[in-house]
Amino acid sequence: MRGFTKVALQVVPTVLVLWLVFLGGRCIAQEVDVPTGRGSGSVVAPTGWAELIAPVQQRIDLKFYGFYIGELKAPSAQFDATFRATKFLSITPSYLYYSVPADGLNELANHSGGFTNTYEEHQFRIDGTVMFSVHKFEMSERNMYVRRFLPTYMYGGKSLPEKEINRYRNKIALAYPVTVGGHIWKPFASYEAFYDQGSGWTKNRAWTGVTVPIEKHVSFQPSYMWENTNGIKDVRYLMFGLIFKMPSRN
Repeated sequence: MRGFTKVALQVVPTVLVLWLVFLGGRCIAQEVDVPTGRGSGSVVAPTGWAELIAPVQQRIDLKFYGFYIGELKAPSAQFDATFRATKFLSITPSYLYYSVPADGLNELANHSGGFTNTYEEHQFRIDGTVMFSVHKFEMSERNMYVRRFLPTYMYGGKSLPEKEINRYRNKIALAYPVTVGGHIWKPFASYEAFYDQGSGWTKNRAWTGVTVPIEKHVSFQPSYMWENTNGIKDVRYLMFGLIFKMPSRN
């Protein structure tokens, strides 16, 4: 059994990396939004992602993310800079880019041929996250401001103009570390609500999974996310990710 576990820990990350490359080598923070639609039903979206955490000072981490939603052919890239202001509070400015091809938009919007071009969006975000522990439970609440830069896009044969809108996101998360075979596994769950300027509460998201260490600086995270957005299909993400943390320089 120990031999099997050792082999599995060596093979799983390698297979996952190859799978991510196969998906396109482009690594979405599950952020797909469709500008309009008649959504009903749901779509299952296998998603591969990777994260690199680079500590630069005792209280500052840089984080680079890459995601790819296979069902929708939607790649994304994200950059964060996390500043731990106090033991309980961190501030994170970030930038996100994602794109969704026309067939992915039509799938989500239940509108065959409605979209004819790839939709691309840029976002600037900044959030404040309060973290605390109760016994072994790790709890956090994140409040995020998002400035969304929406491009010109074609829908139903019409060109809709580019615009900028504001978004507010609130996320509550819970994690509980457990010891498995001498390693700390961390199951987690979260709920998040989205408020868009001019549209109100537009999206809800529930997420659960577990973070499993496989090497000193590498973790594997399988998870499941359900996302409901007004006007488009529900998305059920089956996610598999790798987290790489570089050694601290301090």
